[in-house]
Amino acid sequence: MTSRTSQTRGKPPAGHGIIADYHLLPGVPDEMVDPSGRLRPGWDKLMAAFDALGPTELAARFERADQYLRDAGVFYRKYDGAEGKERAWPLAHIPLLIDEADWIQISSGLTQRAELLERIVADIYGNNTLVQEGLLPAELVAQNNEFLRPMVGIRPASGHFLHFCAFELGRGPDGTWWVLGDRTQAPSGAGFALENRVATTRALSDIYSGLNINRLAGFFRGFRDALFAQARRDGGRVGILTPGQLNETYFEHAYIARYLGLMLLEGEDLVVEDGQVMVRTVAGLRPVSVLWRRLDASFADPLELRYDSHIGTPGMVEALRSGSISMINALGTGILETRAFAAFMPRICKHLLGTGLELPEIATWWCGQGAEQEYVLDNFDSLMIGPAFSTQLPFDDLRGTALGASMTVEQKAQLRDRIAAQGGFYVGQEPVRLSTAPVYSDGRLEPRPITLRVYAARTEAGWTIMPGGFARVGSTTDTTALAMQRGGQAADVWVMSSKPVEQVSLLPVEGQRLVRNSPGSLPSRAADNLIWLGRYAERCEATVRILRAYNARLAELSKPDLPILSHTTAFLQTLDVDASEAMPVGLLASIDSAVHSAGQIRDRFSPDGWLALNDLQKTAQRFATRVGPGDDATRAMTVLLRKLAGFSGLVHENMYRFAGWRFLELGRRLERAIQITRATSWLTDKSAPDGSLEMLLEIGDSVMSHRRRYSVSAGTQSVVDLLILDPLNPRSTLFQLAELRTQIETLPGGVEDGQLSPAAKLALQIHTDLMIAEPAELPPEGLDRVASEIGMLSGLIAAAYFT
Repeated sequence: MTSRTSQTRGKPPAGHGIIADYHLLPGVPDEMVDPSGRLRPGWDKLMAAFDALGPTELAARFERADQYLRDAGVFYRKYDGAEGKERAWPLAHIPLLIDEADWIQISSGLTQRAELLERIVADIYGNNTLVQEGLLPAELVAQNNEFLRPMVGIRPASGHFLHFCAFELGRGPDGTWWVLGDRTQAPSGAGFALENRVATTRALSDIYSGLNINRLAGFFRGFRDALFAQARRDGGRVGILTPGQLNETYFEHAYIARYLGLMLLEGEDLVVEDGQVMVRTVAGLRPVSVLWRRLDASFADPLELRYDSHIGTPGMVEALRSGSISMINALGTGILETRAFAAFMPRICKHLLGTGLELPEIATWWCGQGAEQEYVLDNFDSLMIGPAFSTQLPFDDLRGTALGASMTVEQKAQLRDRIAAQGGFYVGQEPVRLSTAPVYSDGRLEPRPITLRVYAARTEAGWTIMPGGFARVGSTTDTTALAMQRGGQAADVWVMSSKPVEQVSLLPVEGQRLVRNSPGSLPSRAADNLIWLGRYAERCEATVRILRAYNARLAELSKPDLPILSHTTAFLQTLDVDASEAMPVGLLASIDSAVHSAGQIRDRFSPDGWLALNDLQKTAQRFATRVGPGDDATRAMTVLLRKLAGFSGLVHENMYRFAGWRFLELGRRLERAIQITRATSWLTDKSAPDGSLEMLLEIGDSVMSHRRRYSVSAGTQSVVDLLILDPLNPRSTLFQLAELRTQIETLPGGVEDGQLSPAAKLALQIHTDLMIAEPAELPPEGLDRVASEIGMLSGLIAAAYFT
């Protein structure tokens, strides 16, 4: 690999149609076009298919892929500041095609490399012979933030340190694939590779089906089976350990958990008791045997690692020491991402495996050695200068790695001084000149530099390589801008076979033993978020119904100071909602809270449910800038009400009747009972103006029911009877209490040995009191007391299952 890519446009390849204006970069190899100017195998068919579609249809196909990603909610988090913002996943629509011969070379080289990395990390935390024999400088271990001393001497329960790795590859000018970097800490992107495949094949399904493209499902099936096989041996569960919703790749954590049927866990979900990692579930503590770690190792245990970690689990290292938990990958494996290791990898490979590297490394000079430091300083302008360690930056004003020649005079002088004084913290590397691949931009093809990210997983049969992965595509010809955080795109990778490929899926094969997960596997944190999702959704509906009734009367009467409107305004203020706003901030906050709660449990949410909830949020935000009070707001509230009903219907009809659904249902019933009881108390008060009862029936969606049920006009007793005491009215308080009793008594611990839990007892008491009550016995103060008791019921549920 040599110097930077020239940006001078070269000659287009021989041909016509879409490739006619495809100008190669001079001296840069291209994945689509060979050195003679002809299209490589597979690419000729792809380009011919694009020509057959034509520009208009092709653009529509690519938009279809983008729409799928938007509908599925695929995002990554880009950090513009402390919190970062969710960004749509940047799909490069044209897949990268790799032929079978290339892939055999890549797979063999990465299998060797995965085994080499396993042996290196086992030595670092074991006998330390590489350092003793001078094959690895002691400073690169001892001064490394990723070297975790508490892990020294701990042998992983599985017998292996590494189970899932990623590798960054680039093709150099000589056509050879080079290793640009190893990802062993908590490799990301496998879920995005799956979504890339789904989106791309939806757009190009007819083309995809005509090529022999290797499927990805078999790779994930083998890895999943290995995880569950180990868990069954140890009698525990399998989970993905995530830092939480604010992590840049949280979507992927949730997606993989849902795809593979794993529990998505955060540090607070876990507790260590007697050396065993347990997950807090609604049925009590349950053992966990395997954790696929997606957070940095140093945050995993605030007791023995980073004391300031708020996302870890105290005692995790002790559990690993006892051998009761298998961590994927083992804590401390992030040390393998140390950039300076590349300088010593060829010798280490020869020593440990008795052979050379099948896939070469970038030439690297570690400045902690005299001759190498002198070489880097003498060739400063022609080398990439960067940090020796993966978690440390070489200078303050330039992030990551930069070409010496690209720096200012002041930056060069400052960095040269630092290298001379603290050379062990820096490396010089041969500049990378990547191959290019086509991207579709403004109706034409343009070459862009690409790197390839490929994944390796340890299965029961050994290492297996994902037949694909994803390609990072530069947004310009600048090869340093390939990271997702810095404006790149990601393309699907199609590995072509010379013969038809097996149609694989995650479904069990014929004759395989069926394994059912325990009903008590719902983590308490997930249950808490589900119950609050139900409450927020119901609170939004109640608020929307009141606002619609208010604005309908405002539109009709045009007098906001009328008694009925003033009375309603005062009631809305108790809900932190300002009736003077057409789309009140309080309502938008409730919708945002519902989305936030759902975002905490993405692994338990169907894509349709998530899409419906996001559609509700976007619609409300759009209305906030467009509608005015009165008739506009009335129509807007009707739209929101329909969307809320759509979301509730999707969840109610499609969600599996498991513990998760029960907590969501509890939240809905609790909030509906509280809201209708409080509204009834407010609008049946003696001070309530004329028209209050009619408005109350409208808010309670019971106007038609009242007309059919009673032969009189709305009166206080008939309204209280229908909205509070009617067991057949799905909007009544009594109906909600009956549902609450059913769900509470069905939950773990709801009824044990014939004894009701405290929450079940209170639900029974409130339900019984309402069953025997008469409308005249429920004045406003009595209704307020009922609402307070229902609120106490919520507290008892939280105490039993969430603390």
